[in-house]
Amino acid sequence: MGVDGQEAQGHGFLAIRAGQTLLPCDQDNRTESRVASTPPAASPAPSTPAPDTARSSHLDDRYGRSPGTRRRRTVVAVSVAVAFVVVFAAWVVFAAFDGDGSKLESTDVGYTVLDDRSVDVQYTVSVQPGTEVSCAVQAQNQKFAIVGWKVVHLPAAANHSTTYTTSLATSERAVTGLIYECWLP
Repeated sequence: MGVDGQEAQGHGFLAIRAGQTLLPCDQDNRTESRVASTPPAASPAPSTPAPDTARSSHLDDRYGRSPGTRRRRTVVAVSVAVAFVVVFAAWVVFAAFDGDGSKLESTDVGYTVLDDRSVDVQYTVSVQPGTEVSCAVQAQNQKFAIVGWKVVHLPAAANHSTTYTTSLATSERAVTGLIYECWLP
């Protein structure tokens, strides 16, 4: 009995009185008393019912719980974590030892419009000495349309930075000339 003579309420569970059995949720839970052939045994502590091992093993089978499940999940989680750490460490080592050997930079220096059909473009390329480079040079009109384009193959230079001048033929008067992109062939 609860407070003020009311029945005690559980949190979603039915109160079990002596001689009654609570069935799983998918079966009919009736409140009538079951007749036992022997008197109920006194439990050591009335507040803690003895676990029903048959019901527990049935639920474990139903939901895929077994003694090895937790161990397998732990092994999988640790394996994934170790794989992540190994990949991250490999990336850090690769980035640290990559160095500036393949670093390539190009900078526009200026341009000179020669006439309505040509422009000279000056640019600086910085790369490891002894490395060949290819660059795309372009000329644009007032509406930023490309009116001249050329791919230039630059030989290996002895210096880290070298300035080049490339002449472009244009389809109409250019208002600018610049580097579009440089790459290692």
